[in-house]
Amino acid sequence: MRHDEAVTNRTAPADKQPGTPPRRGRPRKGAGTLTRDAVIGAAISVIDEEGVEGVSMRTVARRLGVDAKSLYNYVDGKDHLLDAVAEHILVGVALPEPTGSLDADLRAIGRTFRAATLTHPRAGALVLTRQLSSSAGLRPVATVLSVLRAAGCGPDEAVHLLRTLLASVIGTLLREVSAGPTFGVVGPEATAARRRDLEDSGLPVLVEAAPYLARFSHDEEFEYALDLIVTAVTRKVDDGGRP
Repeated sequence: MRHDEAVTNRTAPADKQPGTPPRRGRPRKGAGTLTRDAVIGAAISVIDEEGVEGVSMRTVARRLGVDAKSLYNYVDGKDHLLDAVAEHILVGVALPEPTGSLDADLRAIGRTFRAATLTHPRAGALVLTRQLSSSAGLRPVATVLSVLRAAGCGPDEAVHLLRTLLASVIGTLLREVSAGPTFGVVGPEATAARRRDLEDSGLPVLVEAAPYLARFSHDEEFEYALDLIVTAVTRKVDDGGRP
């Protein structure tokens, strides 16, 4: 064997040795351009398919084709990763510009927040329940407070109203992304079966309400809850904060 052939054989990378099949699908471990955004995107992909319970540093790393330890260069652990997912979704919320109308602005914010939550429904609980301290996480809170302050609320009253608004909107959205049959069902066959169950209960109040309890529309329920809470808030503000 010539000297130059021997050198070539000694320095050839392992994945280029004769007889080694080419890798398919995932990139080599550590290859490519691993970034924080890529890690977050992979976590969202896992959540979309398996739910939040499917997220771990290993499942996300497996999706990226890297070693789980490499993720710690971008997030401190699973909790930090879940916070990053919630923050990433909130950053994508295109909050509407205020119009000066308290009623219109609160409704627009509520609808925008719902649309952003439903972009990744299985991540909805993260967006709605994790308490974030970053500017992205606090931006929706600051927007609502600004609208309330512009309507004449003092800081203390604005915070009370903010919490009441969030409790209503978040509660309604949590029901939408994870509700059980207690709140009714969707689809004609399921609705008919649910109605029969209610009518067979023998409880007069349920029999009377069966046609309405059996069916469920997420759009209608959200709009009803939003209308109720915004009407209550605007009336209280118009009354000068009096009970």
